[in-house]
Amino acid sequence: MPHWIWQQADWPKFRWDERALLTPLAQARLKQGKLLGLKGLLDAGLSDEARAQILIEECLNTSAIEGERFDVDAVRSSVARHLGLPTAGLPRPPRAVDGLIEVLLDATGGFDRPLTPQRLFGWQAALFPTGYSGLVEIRTASLRGDAPMRVVSGRAGREKVHFEAPPRDGLERELQAFIDWCEHPPAGLDGLLFAGLAHLWFVTVHPFEDGNGRLARAITDMALCRDEAQPLRMFSLSARIMHERDAYYTALERTQRGDLDVTDWLQWFLAEVALACEQAEVTVARVIAKARFWLRHQGTPINERQRKALNRLLDAGEGGFEGGMNTRKYASLNKTSRATAYRELADLVGKGCLVQTGDGRSTGYEVCWEG
Repeated sequence: MPHWIWQQADWPKFRWDERALLTPLAQARLKQGKLLGLKGLLDAGLSDEARAQILIEECLNTSAIEGERFDVDAVRSSVARHLGLPTAGLPRPPRAVDGLIEVLLDATGGFDRPLTPQRLFGWQAALFPTGYSGLVEIRTASLRGDAPMRVVSGRAGREKVHFEAPPRDGLERELQAFIDWCEHPPAGLDGLLFAGLAHLWFVTVHPFEDGNGRLARAITDMALCRDEAQPLRMFSLSARIMHERDAYYTALERTQRGDLDVTDWLQWFLAEVALACEQAEVTVARVIAKARFWLRHQGTPINERQRKALNRLLDAGEGGFEGGMNTRKYASLNKTSRATAYRELADLVGKGCLVQTGDGRSTGYEVCWEG
């Protein structure tokens, strides 16, 4: 009896209950349409800012899903450099951060270019520019080796196998079959269903020694851009997956242990797309509010330390200072003294950029959104 979905006799002929998907698909399309309508309200500059915020979210979250935490400022710096936005006060990003941003931009900006093995090899190599995953040397720009590829948890000797990928023998055929399907999908297949199936199929084939999850999400981003026929993604699916990380892995494991009926997986995927679009409405509103803030203060004299702190507060949600600023956070962020932090924060209050909350040891500072 087959233990994994890829062992089914008619793999990879997925099937699903169309009637069961009517409501979640309609809801996802409704949310997607509303978000696209909001995008139409943004001018070119705000669209760039919105794209930057989505990229920051995507980079931070797709890495965090795999347990890798990038520095927020490094990610912001890489995004700004790639999009031609200001980088004053931001550090030079490490190669691994740049590599992931390049993958995400190539997947979305080049959504209409063919997906090929060479393109995938390039993406995977960009994720691991040193040839190492942590302290372990891995194969890059090539398929995985002969050792069984398993997803496990638990300590040595008592591991639980959550999934085992198809064997190395025949992996080239498996990957090519996936690519051929991506480039020539069945006629009439809805674009959101295509994205959900592409994600499931690629992560099941698991062609590389590492980076498969991040690449599956990049492929999903590419599929979603193909669906909308535009490179500017306005929502981060990875942010939703990170928020529902345990449910994500549970849904994958249940599907990969089942038969080829993937209705449950597609229902879960469509629900997350709808929720991601809802969350993106908040991001767009924040981008607009941030633009208005800087327009109001375009003539206000502000030094680079103050600007960095203000941007952190304005970007709360992508690693910003949730809960407000205080002298300790300001001093740590800018590598300065508490006295300087207090003086410069008080200056921002006087200039109408911040409002003070609390007093004494509970003194904090929040953005003054209205002049």
